[in-house]
Parts: sequence; structure tokens; C-alpha cells
Amino acid sequence: MGKIIAIANQKGGVGKTTTSINLAASLAHYGKKVLLVDADPQANASTGLGFDIEGQDKTIYQCILGTIETTEAINHTEIENLDLLISDINLVGIEVELYETKDRELFMRHALQQVRDKYDYIIIDCSPSLGLITVNSLTAADSVIIPVQCEYFALEGIGKLLNTIKILKKRLNPTLKIEGFVLTMFDARLRHANQVALEVKSHFNDLVFNTIIQRNVKLSEAASYGQPVLLYDAKSTGAINYLDLAKECIEREHKK
Repeated sequence: MGKIIAIANQKGGVGKTTTSINLAASLAHYGKKVLLVDADPQANASTGLGFDIEGQDKTIYQCILGTIETTEAINHTEIENLDLLISDINLVGIEVELYETKDRELFMRHALQQVRDKYDYIIIDCSPSLGLITVNSLTAADSVIIPVQCEYFALEGIGKLLNTIKILKKRLNPTLKIEGFVLTMFDARLRHANQVALEVKSHFNDLVFNTIIQRNVKLSEAASYGQPVLLYDAKSTGAINYLDLAKECIEREHKK
């Protein structure tokens, strides 16, 4: 049965989608069967893998509502072992649609349970909010990876996310764990970037991944071409960083 990992941080611009795409691709590179779930209405993970999101009628939105089977919405990508559930702008309104629905926090869990045994990892790219879709994603997940940007105010809002996780553990998902914090957009030349990295490590200790994602223009270039950085430039710093992160995730799993 596959492990479900949510990539979450309600603070925008921290490298959440970049991490979702490239961690998923890197896990697939190591032979793991991976499903990337684009649970953000902006659909950046979908376009970042080269998919046209216009006119799609088999998306995560329909899967959540149960109007189609999850298996019907799976798309194969150009990366071997990597599949995708495309996002949908209609996710914006799902909070209103499900407002009076019983167990509305469990819809994502039900959708992913249909395909969980087909994958080693299911990676959920959460939206930059703590709304119903993110709550659904965290309720469905076994663990959560929290990207933290190596800039000022990096810890801003993390307390709110951790509190949300605490509440979800108590009410909806008692087995949810923090997989780890991953430092992103790191520039070793900048004093404040090094200070932020030290601060995060002092706060969260062993929960911080050893792998640090360095600021690398190839990561944003790859997304604009609809490719994971591993396809765009396999020798780039960004590609090497995410391969290292994937390896660390796999090694952590084997140690349990």
C-alpha cells in the first residue's frame, strides 16, 4: 500500500509545487511508482508537467465529488513510473459545495483509497491555504512535508499550520506525522539565508531534512517548459538536490 505524503505550507512562494513535481519525478527515477495529485486550483503542478488544463473533464475535482472513479482520471506523464491527477479551477468553490455535506473532510481520502495499492508514493501538492481542500489532503495523508523558504519571515505562519495538523491528528487523522521540513531557495552567499537555515534546524532538529534545495534558475526554467528539472537539465544543481531529497525520503522509510 502506497505512502501518501502531502506537501503543504499555506505561505505562498516557498517552493511547494516545485518540490511536489521534482520530488515525485525523482522518486519515480529511483524506480518507485508515484502518483502526483494536483490539489491546488492554480494547477501549477499540472502545467509544470506539460499538461493543458483547459477543457479537462476528468480531474481531481470529479474524483473528490465521486462523479468518476479515480482510476478514470489518471494521466501518464513522460517520466516513467510517474502519473498525475490534474487539478481543476472548480476546486475554488468546493468548500461551498461541500459545506453542508457530512464528513466533508474525508472526500480526498476516499478518492485516493481507490488507487493507493497501485503506487509506492502518492504526493499531494496542496493549495497555499488551510481551506477544505488542504484539510482533505492532510486527512488523507500519512505524513506531511513542509517546505520552508530560506528568507526572512520563513517561520511566519508555520505555527498556524502546525496547529492545524495538531487539530487534524486529534479529530480526523490520528496517524498523521510530519515527514520533515525541507529548506528551499537557499543561497549560501547570503548571510540571512544561512541564519534562517540555522534557525529552522534549531527549532525542529531532526525533523529537518539534511538535503537543502538551493536557489537554481533551472528549476523555474524547467517548469516553464512543462518538465521536471530532471528532464530539463539532469546535471543541474536543482536536479541533484531533488534526487538527494528523494533518496533521503526512501532511506527514512527503510529505517522505520
